[in-house]
Amino acid sequence: MKSASEIKQIVIVGGGTAGWMSALILADTLAQSTAMQGVGITLLESPVVGTIGVGEGSTHALKRFFDTLRIAESEWMPACHATYKCGITFDGWSTRPGFTSYFHQFSTMVDNLTQPVFMNNVHSRLRGVDAPGWPNDYFLSAHLVRNKLAPVTPEHFPFTVNYGFHFDATLLARFLRKKALERGVRHRQCHIVASNLDARGDIASVRSQEGEEFAADLFIDCSGFTGLLIDKALKTPFHSYANDLANDAAVAMPTPHDGEIAPHTVSTALKHGWAWQIPLTTRYGNGYVYSKAYCSADQAEYELRERLGLLESDVPARHLAMKVGRVEQHWNRNCVAIGLSQGFLEPLEATALFLTQTAAAIFAAILTAGDYGERARQAYNREVNGYFDGHRDYIVAHYKTNSRPDTAYWRDRARDPGAVSDSLRQVFDTWLGGRDLAAEITRQGLDKYYPIGSWYALLAGMGVFPPPTPAQANPAYQQQAREMQEFLRRCTLNFRNHMEVLREYDRAAGEQARAA
Repeated sequence: MKSASEIKQIVIVGGGTAGWMSALILADTLAQSTAMQGVGITLLESPVVGTIGVGEGSTHALKRFFDTLRIAESEWMPACHATYKCGITFDGWSTRPGFTSYFHQFSTMVDNLTQPVFMNNVHSRLRGVDAPGWPNDYFLSAHLVRNKLAPVTPEHFPFTVNYGFHFDATLLARFLRKKALERGVRHRQCHIVASNLDARGDIASVRSQEGEEFAADLFIDCSGFTGLLIDKALKTPFHSYANDLANDAAVAMPTPHDGEIAPHTVSTALKHGWAWQIPLTTRYGNGYVYSKAYCSADQAEYELRERLGLLESDVPARHLAMKVGRVEQHWNRNCVAIGLSQGFLEPLEATALFLTQTAAAIFAAILTAGDYGERARQAYNREVNGYFDGHRDYIVAHYKTNSRPDTAYWRDRARDPGAVSDSLRQVFDTWLGGRDLAAEITRQGLDKYYPIGSWYALLAGMGVFPPPTPAQANPAYQQQAREMQEFLRRCTLNFRNHMEVLREYDRAAGEQARAA
């Protein structure tokens, strides 16, 4: 295998969001490295393989991606029909009184003032005190959603707010392609069908359906679930999450909206899985993630259509298969898998783009540092596997804490002991034992994947508490919660209406297009 300094040509196989995001991250990072300038990046995109693109949500890491590339939200959001996202509302996952819905927030600096009060009340409630422990009352992001406000902070508001986005995945890939080409990435439309290995077992070249060969020193596999390079060529072992996460299929379809939308994704528990609702500026993206072991594709589509009021509609539904798990080596020989080719978690916490972005950014940093040996590959694979496994555990925690008794699907999710890793079991034991969960999360390093506030929001939001003891009721807790709500209400006065901000972006984009 060549050293980093010997890499002169990188070929990315596959377009879509993963391919073009990887191309942009590599192009931007390598351009800032004196040693790696002049490295060519070519993306090979199949004209016959489309993107999955059913509407997407992101974590707040996507903002960092665009900020790093110096691309303004007012530019890319209108092009991708994008809206803001302050977090995720979970409806119907719990049946515990007072906790049938909760909000998983993106963090803000304001949380430094409100989260300690929330955590103190949670610990009191774990001891049996009747203290208010519903997370929605304590986080600015939840109040922004409640009032349909954009999370963009004005100059006079001295606290930062983390937020993500919703967007049309097909349009986002198209926008990223445009930006990558502007930054020197070469693009070829061709359908890759085979790989050629050299005597050492590295990939020497890939071949198109038309017989054209593309040689490179380094290959990035963004070919989706097909895994043309990482799987088909290099036979990299796959680590399935099927024993941890039962969902393996989805059905999706759009619906219109009235234009006034709250900046959040909604995840609603259904009979055999959960439904998403993602607001774009032009429509809602809707889908149902389910397990084929509990219902058929036709049954899932019927349930989703019934929920959306589309039983008599001819709106087409898209059926998707999901391969849940990860490869054991994301970087194998001279090939790095990024996107669906490296692995997939069900989209409950919008992790797909985050994992793509993270994997590409970590690898780009390693490449520019010049460390391209076996030790670097092992360290990279450990780190990326850690991200996948850490996010898997957080998603599993949603199912283990559900209290729905209505179907075998939900009952099985709650009682299946095989779905709980040792790490997650320690988290549950710490919580149920009333011990310091923040210290346990920090001890395990889990805050690298989800912050402490997220774990508290999940477990408290699901109502995982012992029954409160009325004799221990203390009005001071209620008063403190009311003070937090009033404080957050006044914070929201600094923010503008969500759709007003987006319409302003649209007008500016239109004016710019006319001027051009």
